[in-house]
Parts: sequence; C-alpha cells; structure tokens
Amino acid sequence: MRLPSSDNLESLSGEMVHTLQLSNEDNLRLNVLLAQPLQAIRINESTMTVHALTEKGEAKVRLNPTTRDEQYLRWVRELLSMKITGSPGGYPMFLQRWTRMGHTRNNLEQMLLLGEPEAVVAVVHAPSLSHEIGRRAWWASPSAHNARRLLEKPDVVAGALGKELAAYLLEFLPFEEVQLDVVDSVRLCLQGELIPPEEREKLWNRAKRKNPFYVGFLYADPAYIPLPAKPNRHHAEISQQLAALDASSNPYARAFCELLDSHGQNWLKALQLALEKPVDQDVVISLFIAIGAHFALPFPEYRGVREISTALQRAEEYCSNDAPPDLKAVVDNLNAATLPLFKAMLILAQVGEDSLIPFFGGNDSVGSVMRKRLAPITDPLLALAKLLLQ
Repeated sequence: MRLPSSDNLESLSGEMVHTLQLSNEDNLRLNVLLAQPLQAIRINESTMTVHALTEKGEAKVRLNPTTRDEQYLRWVRELLSMKITGSPGGYPMFLQRWTRMGHTRNNLEQMLLLGEPEAVVAVVHAPSLSHEIGRRAWWASPSAHNARRLLEKPDVVAGALGKELAAYLLEFLPFEEVQLDVVDSVRLCLQGELIPPEEREKLWNRAKRKNPFYVGFLYADPAYIPLPAKPNRHHAEISQQLAALDASSNPYARAFCELLDSHGQNWLKALQLALEKPVDQDVVISLFIAIGAHFALPFPEYRGVREISTALQRAEEYCSNDAPPDLKAVVDNLNAATLPLFKAMLILAQVGEDSLIPFFGGNDSVGSVMRKRLAPITDPLLALAKLLLQ
C-alpha cells in the first residue's frame, strides 16, 4: 500500500495541520486577529510581520518562525486562506497572467485578506472596482504598477485616493525604467484635476529630455498642454461655416473645429514633438493609439488603417465624391481654402495601432534604426501636422 506524501497529508488534514505547524504564540495571535472584521492583510516578509487593516486602524502580528522563513510564510498564508475561503489552497498563482488581464471573478474583498501580493494585483485589474476596494488594495500593496491600474478606474480617480496615487507616480517617475510605464504614468496623472497646473508644467518641461512624456500628453485634455494658446488662422472662418453642424453634434465638424482652436493646435505641436524621436516600439504603438483615441471618428477600421495610402485615398474620395452624410455636410460647407485642412484631418484621424503592422511585423528594432523604418509613415504625419498648424 502506497503511503501518502507529506504534501498530500497537508491538503487532507486542512486547518489542523496548519495550526500544528505554526508556533503556539503565532497560532493564537493570528486566530485572534482573524476573528475581527478585517479589510486587508499584507505580509512584510523582510520583518516577518503580518499587518491587518481594520476599521479602527492597523494591527500587526510579529511572527516567530519555527522553520525557514519561506516555508513558514507558506503555512501562514495557508492558514489565512483556510479561515477566509475555507480552503488551504490560497491564491492560484498559475492564473497570474489571466487575472492580470482583468478576467478574475473572485470575491475581491476576500482576495485582499490572503496576504498574497499577486491576489492584490488581480484585484486592481478587476474591471469594476469601487473606491473603497481600491483604497484597501493600495494599502495592501502600494506599487507603481498597482497605482497605474487603480487610476484606470473612474471611481478611484474621482475619490480622495486618486490624488494620492498621482502624487506617488510623480515621485516614482524618475526611477521608471520601462518607457511605456512612463507614458502610462504621465497619461494617468493628467486625468481631471489629479495634479495642479504647476505639476503639469513640470511634466511638460521634463518631456524635452524624455520623449515618452509627450506621448502621455497626447492622451490628456489638450487644454492641459502648457503652450501659448493661439488658434489656426482659419479657425474663426471655419467655426462660422460649420456653426450649425457643430451645434447639431456633427462628429466631423466638431473634431475639425476643435483641432483648429488654440488647444487643438497645441495638441498638434505635442504630436510633432512625440513623432520626432520616439525611443522604442511600445512607445510608438501607444503614440498611434493616442492619435486614434483623440479623434475617435466613425471610420470602418477600429484600430486604424493598415496602409497610409488607404487613408489618403479615402480622404480624397470623401472630399470630391460621395461620402457619409455627416462628412458630406462638412465638405459642402467648406471652401477651396479650408477644404485641404479638412482633408488633412481626415487622413490623420484614420491612423491607429494597426497602421504600424507593415513596419513592426517581424522585427524588434529600436532607436534610430526603428525611426528610419518608420519614416514612410511618420514623415507624412509630420507634414499633415505642419499643414494644420499653418
């Protein structure tokens, strides 16, 4: 007869085994702690301390290991899991990638009581997250990654936690090594009134030395770009020509008028700066996503055209032949001097993430080599921005 292994014995004997493995003092203090209504638990592995967040404040239990720390912490987490979920299995680490994509269906409050950092990561990736759960998750595992994911949730941005997270990300920015994380941090900090105007200006000034900062500004409200406000010289004329269409929420008329006002012109200047010297492919992809998101016009391609020639051809056809009703209404109200500007906007608005497939497919170039490969698409975009800025 085959005897069960020690691992099998652990799984079969449940809470009794966990209790016997822990020191008497730790077993007693942890059970007293878990008898209270807790909001979150975190474990400081360097000091071997279990911290708990309660309605009255923080509580902690200093552990007294009876074996090596790694093994002892596993027993502690098994006890937590048994008390919280009724199973010693803890958080299923093999689901790490899945839960980071926001597909978890677990009880978020329970997951914050497991003392497992990866469970907290799963919580901050949950698509529907309240400010209160976000506050607890931030206490349980304060990191730049978690701060960024939390700032993607509207309830968190609108609450008191939003400004705290933005301040943390601003302080951590000089230490970010991944350029896409820099883009995301800047993008998320520029939401609403999370940071004051003087901090926005500091971020803009830092962009002169670090290109990804410009990409972050492309996602923000163009009014937050701290440049002198000056509308396009045709703005007044076009606004008058399209006043009725803009008032009736024509998406093309509104996008065109906004692009030519002072804030839209500053967005185009930021686009020029971002296109001049991107550092790697992830940043470029984010840049092109930002272009598509800025216009968000109802073109057939959700992620942008794959070939810039398609955008050029479609813009030409729309401005000279049949076009969707809303678009045709704009064309019919423009004159020979302003129609080329509208055509330029139509081309620019069709660009998106998929426009990079012909350039990035099958290669991982960065720096000057990457910028040289991108010239067939970045040069036309820079020319369009220059035309719209005249």
